[in-house]
Amino acid sequence: MAKKRHEEVVLPEGEFDQEITILIGQLSQEPGSLLRCLQRIQEHFGYVPESGIPVIARLCNVSKAETFGVLTYYSDLVTEPPAQVTVRLCAAEACQAVGSRELESEWESLCAGELVGESVATKEVFCLGNCALGPAAMVNSELLGRATARKIESLVSSIVGGS
Repeated sequence: MAKKRHEEVVLPEGEFDQEITILIGQLSQEPGSLLRCLQRIQEHFGYVPESGIPVIARLCNVSKAETFGVLTYYSDLVTEPPAQVTVRLCAAEACQAVGSRELESEWESLCAGELVGESVATKEVFCLGNCALGPAAMVNSELLGRATARKIESLVSSIVGGS
């Protein structure tokens, strides 16, 4: 009985493959550069397109599984385009002691009622380095101390309205 030969599966080219190749072509030749390549791609696009995993893996000389594993291991690396506004709410102990859980609940209620349809993502983080002024929040890159749902809403509205 003759053994069947496995034919190589050719994946369709991703829409960003050429751009990714240009972005990381030289960097990908350095040993252990996978994470730096993923970071460079995210800096450029704002996220790492999943359709680019095969070309990233090929250029970095690693498997697609390893590429996907590194991409999904680091929470700062994302596979979807980012929201226009990202609200980070601190959930560390110091902020919890001064009401961060209540702030989170109020913010979620406010988002559901007043910010529907806007490009706003909320993420829980553990420490924004502003413990003395908790509860702390960060809207995109602006740090808020003694944060309230209304302060966050005001800042989000100015960003969404200003674009």
